[in-house]
Amino acid sequence: MPPRGTDGTAAPRDRARSLSGARRQELANEIAVWRPVLRYLNLPDEVASAAEARARANGTTVQAELLVSGRCSEQAFFRAMAAVLGVAFLSRLDADTLVLRNRDGLALLQSADGPRLVRSVTEDGAGLIVVAPNLVGFQRILERKDIDPALLARLRIAPQSVLRTAISARCQRVIGERAVAQLFDALPYCSSRMVLTGFQGFAAGGLVTAFAAAMLAAPRWMIFAAHLFFSVFFFACAALRLAAAGHAQARRRAAGLRRFEPSALPRYSVLVALYREEQIVPELLQALGALVWPRSKLEIKLVCEADDLATIAALEAHELRPWVEIVRVPPGLPRTKPKALAHALHTATGDLVVLYDAEDKPHPWQLLEAHQRFEASDASLACVQAPLVISNGRRSLISHMFAFEYSALFRGILPFLSAYGLVLPLGGTSNHFRRNALEKMGGWDPYNVTEDADLGLRMHRFGYRTETIDYPTYEAAPENWKDWRNQRTRWLKGWIQTWFVHMRSPLRLARELGPASFLVTQILFAGMVVSALVHPLFLLTIVWLGYTIASGGAQSWLVPAIIALDFSNILLGYGAYFLLGRTSLPREERHGIWFVALCTPLYWFMQSIAAWRAVFQLRRDPYLWEKTPHPGSGDALPP
Repeated sequence: MPPRGTDGTAAPRDRARSLSGARRQELANEIAVWRPVLRYLNLPDEVASAAEARARANGTTVQAELLVSGRCSEQAFFRAMAAVLGVAFLSRLDADTLVLRNRDGLALLQSADGPRLVRSVTEDGAGLIVVAPNLVGFQRILERKDIDPALLARLRIAPQSVLRTAISARCQRVIGERAVAQLFDALPYCSSRMVLTGFQGFAAGGLVTAFAAAMLAAPRWMIFAAHLFFSVFFFACAALRLAAAGHAQARRRAAGLRRFEPSALPRYSVLVALYREEQIVPELLQALGALVWPRSKLEIKLVCEADDLATIAALEAHELRPWVEIVRVPPGLPRTKPKALAHALHTATGDLVVLYDAEDKPHPWQLLEAHQRFEASDASLACVQAPLVISNGRRSLISHMFAFEYSALFRGILPFLSAYGLVLPLGGTSNHFRRNALEKMGGWDPYNVTEDADLGLRMHRFGYRTETIDYPTYEAAPENWKDWRNQRTRWLKGWIQTWFVHMRSPLRLARELGPASFLVTQILFAGMVVSALVHPLFLLTIVWLGYTIASGGAQSWLVPAIIALDFSNILLGYGAYFLLGRTSLPREERHGIWFVALCTPLYWFMQSIAAWRAVFQLRRDPYLWEKTPHPGSGDALPP
């Protein structure tokens, strides 16, 4: 007798051996069923054996592994299946002929097994059954083809991608409507569809009027009070950077992975937003091809605007692998990245979802690290953020300063906030989500031009956590003033949007976030923007009042007090910014570090220009998405 456990069951090793033997037999039976199809395709036995080995390791099916193996195309496999069954084959399916309710179509698109059967009608009204059979479906047709010839006459075989394309086209309108309206309909108080409420507009107007009246009545005291008020934001931002610098110096750890079983890995959806990105398509496909994940459990959705014909043509010029799909988002307002992502999410099938930008080069092991972090945590961990590392930092002054700034954010501030369980504004890419949590909180806001920061704040309001991981994503920074200005304007405009939206009810926000995260929200979303707006005013005030003192015109103690206050703010702000950036940068990346210090005042002044531009643009065109070009870098994949 085999050794038994204390509960009378077989010992774990014997159970595992028994399950392994059963699995081998199951896969051997599957190959036996597919044998006529394999013979029709003239595939050698070693192809089937390799597919069986991968199916055993990945916990999938022989069919799934054959379709991603590259040894036979999806079209060829299903055409061979149709020939063996004696059933007509369809290489395309007209969406208008489908007999399908929208909600059923959406359910089929989001099914991990994908659509397998749809009903259709011919031009003369005859009903058809269009199937993309798996093993069970293939066996059932085999069993019935001789006893029910009428069924075969109504049956059509089509590749699964053909069914998906037809269903997507049929449901395109409802998907587009849901992508735009879903968050607003479910959680209107979290939507940027309306930036300012009537009360917020009234309050803002009242404050401006009161300030103007006070300036007329007591200008010197109001100038001092305004500088004191704005100094609070400057000091708070500096304090946050100093705290993050201390944590960054103590952190210093390398990413590591545990042993894993491919069969235990879930399905992963990779969403990549592209718009006018035809130049970097080859680099993008190379980077995505390096991701380590079983291809039978991976789907990559390249999300394009339907009228971006150049990018779509560049993608179609490549022979895309079976797990890669182009998602065409119909034109319509708002024309934003989050709307495109919300559209694509309705067709995603993964348990985990990650977002990348077109210029990104994620570390090949990043998906594995994200999955293992989710596995080690409870369901309250809804998202993990990978660090973004600038790959073209030496190409221009702007890209050099950008790389320094990104290091401070992704290796300094975000890990600090994560370590203390505080609200964490996400970066615009390399966010890994639990699919169910992302849907429960409404997904991306199509009206917010910095959907990442908004989503990070919204997740915390819903009681979810966000953490950071270590394997990075490499991306290119803007290299010229215009591209940098447009991108920074959009970011700052979105942060203002986000602050106004979530501050519609400050007491509710404070209750949902908790005191510490509420304070961090004010520092990040209000403090950073206000600091950028008033930075040149501080500098101009120092120069103006300094000249006043030098010329003997100062007659009040308020003048030197304001100078001292502003000068302290500037020095503390510059110092904290530089210390955090230097501390978070690895030693090998600290080239030109003192040049960065010298250029910081100029870089901050550039941010001020973008901040004022964002304020005016928010009033004039709140949903304008200024495209940041991403020319191909030609850089190799990171090690």
